[in-house]
Amino acid sequence: MRKSRIWLVITGLTIAVISVLYNYAPFNEQKDTVVEIEIDSAFFQLPTLHYGFPIDSFKVAEGKVKWNQNLSEILTKFNISYQDLHILSQRSKEVYDVRKLKAGSTYSIIHNDDSLQTAHQFIFEPSPTEYVVYNLKDSIYVTLHQKPVEINKRTIAAEINSSLYNSILDQGASPMLVSQLVDVFAWQVDFFRIAKGDRFKLIFEEETVDGQIVGIKNIQGAYFEHWGKQYYAISFNTGEKDDYFDEEGNSLRKTFLRAPLNYSRISSRYSRRRFHPVQKRYKAHLGTDYAAPTGTPIRTVGDGVVLEARYHGGNGNYVKIRHNSNYTTQYLHMSKIARGIRPGTHLKQGTTIGYVGSTGLANGPHLCFRFWKNGRQVDALKVDLPSSSGIDSTRIAEFKIMSDSIKTVLDSISYREKESLLAKLPEEISE
Repeated sequence: MRKSRIWLVITGLTIAVISVLYNYAPFNEQKDTVVEIEIDSAFFQLPTLHYGFPIDSFKVAEGKVKWNQNLSEILTKFNISYQDLHILSQRSKEVYDVRKLKAGSTYSIIHNDDSLQTAHQFIFEPSPTEYVVYNLKDSIYVTLHQKPVEINKRTIAAEINSSLYNSILDQGASPMLVSQLVDVFAWQVDFFRIAKGDRFKLIFEEETVDGQIVGIKNIQGAYFEHWGKQYYAISFNTGEKDDYFDEEGNSLRKTFLRAPLNYSRISSRYSRRRFHPVQKRYKAHLGTDYAAPTGTPIRTVGDGVVLEARYHGGNGNYVKIRHNSNYTTQYLHMSKIARGIRPGTHLKQGTTIGYVGSTGLANGPHLCFRFWKNGRQVDALKVDLPSSSGIDSTRIAEFKIMSDSIKTVLDSISYREKESLLAKLPEEISE
């Protein structure tokens, strides 16, 4: 029996050697022999990843932070002790404090697939462009991660039939583009008097994360036709900052913003004789009323120093700012004054100084904006203000090359349907 087994082994080895020699090129004229080996794909299957973590052997619980909900309330259901939560709270302060969880924000919990459901990672998205990983397995630590942001150069054009907001949305663009366009032409276009038939063209950079629009990086060039007048805006870096200029290099920025609210409705204009809605009598109204929802941020229209920030009678909560020896502005009926706004505070243009309300003599939420020139109250919508400085003479040639290129692209864009507008920016002005 033993001899027969040895004989079988020797026979098998002999057959194997002969087979190898037969397929070896010097002994066989057949070349380029392909040997197909069938491999079970299960051994090479890529793991399923969630925020970079393999989760094939785990479960993922997802949700949104509720009002007044804290991390302890969320994680104690996933077998995390109060001691570990305390350690996590201490170690998160330098990265993203767990006490800053914002209501409505998305989170995920990677946990064991068993009855205890012990959490390994808690992942929180404070914004569409970043996420925070609170690691709970083995050592406890916190890391902040940035999502890859894709920047696409786009063009868009439209004729306004109802409102600027609707016209931009109808073209499939983000509503974030509205406020940026308003800021670009803040002095050239009266956005409270948009006329049917006004139209615009834009070249801009759109930021996306996972296919979702998360921001507008920059409007490179814009054209606006308003009440028959044509305006161009070219973005150019002056060496100090990016700013907007017309096609000749003149600044589009005035000393002041046209309005102290980003976007609202004028409910009452400057008048020497207006019927007061609360006092029920005719009297002078030396300001401009902007109707807006309670809590809408109010911004200072220019650099300056706070003269007054308090509550007083019919004015309610108000702030008064001196911009220079000629100009002073005042903002009335605030629901509250912003933190840090007090007499003597130096402010930059656009700083939030308070929030729309209806304090004092007001029958609804609005801002009464008052403007003084040389110590006399004037109509803020009619005052003639000087422009900011234009392009430095040493760089005007550089600007003109860019301006001509962007203007050529703007002029070539036609007012078509939206599907043909959100196209890639032509290469001639790509960076």
